[in-house]
Amino acid sequence: MLTMTLEEAQTHLAEVIAKLAPGEEITITRDARPVAKLIGQSGRQPSPVFGRGEGKVVIVAEDDDHLRDFEDYMP
Repeated sequence: MLTMTLEEAQTHLAEVIAKLAPGEEITITRDARPVAKLIGQSGRQPSPVFGRGEGKVVIVAEDDDHLRDFEDYMP
């Protein structure tokens, strides 16, 4: 894990980000105290996993009886 001062990070931020590998961490310090952490991200976007929500939705009733209280709000 690398450490750099806030002043160094401000001066060379674009270069630091360009060289940051996925998962690599850089701690930014001010007055010798850590104030922020940069963590390299991978370029890929996470893809959905189909079937992950299976069984999480339960339909209690399949009729319109439960909607009678909302008739005033429907067109």
